[in-house]
Amino acid sequence: MHQLIASPYNGTFLVARPGARAGIQIPLALYEQLASLAESSGPLPVWLLDTARAAWGLELTGRPARTVLLVRPETRFGYGRATYEINKGCNFNCEHCYLAERKFEGLPWDGKVRLLELLRDAGVLWLQFTGGEPLIDRDFMDAYAFAHRSGMLIEILTNGSRLHRPDIIEMLRKLPPHKVTVSLYGATPDSFDSLTRRKGAFKLVERGLVAARKAGIALEMALIITKHNAHEAEAMRAFADRYGAKRTEYGAISPTYSGTPEPLAVQAPGFLDKSSVFKGCPAGHTFFHVDPHGLATMCKVGRENPVDLMTEGLDGLFRLPGIADAQMLRTGGCGGCQLSRTCRVCRPLAKAYQEAKAPLNTYCQHGNEEMLR
Repeated sequence: MHQLIASPYNGTFLVARPGARAGIQIPLALYEQLASLAESSGPLPVWLLDTARAAWGLELTGRPARTVLLVRPETRFGYGRATYEINKGCNFNCEHCYLAERKFEGLPWDGKVRLLELLRDAGVLWLQFTGGEPLIDRDFMDAYAFAHRSGMLIEILTNGSRLHRPDIIEMLRKLPPHKVTVSLYGATPDSFDSLTRRKGAFKLVERGLVAARKAGIALEMALIITKHNAHEAEAMRAFADRYGAKRTEYGAISPTYSGTPEPLAVQAPGFLDKSSVFKGCPAGHTFFHVDPHGLATMCKVGRENPVDLMTEGLDGLFRLPGIADAQMLRTGGCGGCQLSRTCRVCRPLAKAYQEAKAPLNTYCQHGNEEMLR
């Protein structure tokens, strides 16, 4: 199993180690040197041995290159990242969920293999498994192992309910992910179980976090602030800190991405996340989203005019930048807006709010007098 990955990435070349945050950028000449050694029984170059020792505490002296190094080839595409919604099914029933329907369906195993091969051949280095809840998919472990062995650095976006399972923990220990991001819906069973509408959910997630920390798996937490847990926001921060997890807070609840308003009912007043101005996004240009059926879109929000990778193959991705650019045009009441330079919401998400007939103060500066001053 490879210890290091050398790969093109958005016009640069990187050396990375699965499960480690640190990586290095290298020039084309050194990338080509590694490519020439990747299948050989010869030693690694001294500069890479020194780098591995300094960056990751990894001693590779005397190891044949082919046993520790995987070199990803250059491709015709500029896609370095992708998200794979392996299944929309979920074992929670969260009030705030952006999926209007959570049907347990998707590609059969041979289809998943072909899709992962397409993602690899598109140049995807960073891959996020998401859902629904990815860990409940019957093929998740096999899909994860396939992606890892293909030289992808993997993030799992999970509710954490299956993270305690010994088979999953053992796989993640042997094939370490870049990170596992667990959604935190409260600091107590009452708030957590209320939002997820699943009795015992909090205890399941705690078990998973304990197991992951014990196994040394890199953890992050997404703190989802709603009316059920806003009073526990500080306790949620402390909860994440106890597990040594980097944390990010999300206080803006969106409608479903198909434009229905139900999730907005759990918005907590005072926790709208409008801290940064939207300055553009490379969605559809350097990264993309794939749904359970192999339909590629600019992102999980902008799902218009999908590219069917299973029928079109990789050539369909050449159409994706144009599809993305069309969805970023300001329409539906946003065209000509004098506040567009300080808008906090991307156009596809604004469209979802508009289709849900959401109050302006849930997403737009025109609905908040203080922001207009």
